[in-house]
Amino acid sequence: MPFAHDTTAALLAAVELVNSAEEPDTLTDRAQLDAFCAKHRYSGARTHDDRELDAVRALRAPLRRLLTSDRDTAAQLVNELLAAHAVVPQLARHDGLDYHVHVADPDSPLADRIAAETAMAMIDLIRADELGRLSVCADGTCEGIVLDLSRNRSRRYCSTACGNRNAAAAYRARRR
Repeated sequence: MPFAHDTTAALLAAVELVNSAEEPDTLTDRAQLDAFCAKHRYSGARTHDDRELDAVRALRAPLRRLLTSDRDTAAQLVNELLAAHAVVPQLARHDGLDYHVHVADPDSPLADRIAAETAMAMIDLIRADELGRLSVCADGTCEGIVLDLSRNRSRRYCSTACGNRNAAAAYRARRR
């Protein structure tokens, strides 16, 4: 099932944010947060300070819980996030992107906007009963989140590194 561009973008950003907590932590300074925001095209107000970084880092655990929950728990968590972040959906067009939904005031804190956009994206997955698109990495040494947007639902690893590590281990096991 194809999802709207803003849903896919918000889910990809949320998964990357949650996975940034895996070793090695890839969100430890403001430059890394700036790169994350640029990559995922977050618009709106930014303070570029340590409080903003800490607030975004603090989102990782609650978003991980949301992305790994069963459908009923996910629905409850989405409702809590929407209530907590004063969501007011608006259509926006900027930076070469066609109309898409912004769910928080562009002047609200970055962490609030990320939480609200993730909650709205999860609505699409919950309504379509597509939470199976989210899973934990099949590598037994990794706790990364996998977002499988493939047509045949075959993605098992959170990164190429995990996939390659497991393929090499399987090859070595077969060769023995």
